[in-house]
Amino acid sequence: MKAIWNDQVIAESNDTIVVENNHYFPLDSVKSQFLETTDTHTTCPWKGLASYYTLNVDGKQNQDAAWYYPQPKEAAANITNYVAFWKGVKVTS
Repeated sequence: MKAIWNDQVIAESNDTIVVENNHYFPLDSVKSQFLETTDTHTTCPWKGLASYYTLNVDGKQNQDAAWYYPQPKEAAANITNYVAFWKGVKVTS
């Protein structure tokens, strides 16, 4: 699977985990030079507290377009150190 935004491959892995129709990519498959940590957080009742990254690619930003669970609840422990995308990021095989 590949996550693509602004004509750049942001992440690529054959080991994504699909949760609620979102592909979660292993953190080590994500190109960290495109990620900027934000102060945004949301809460999922069964996954826990999510944190976000803004994508910064070739001078363009996509605010809070990637999220992850630094310390997910037990029910979502399998997505520890995984990142998912939205807001126009195309995930394709």
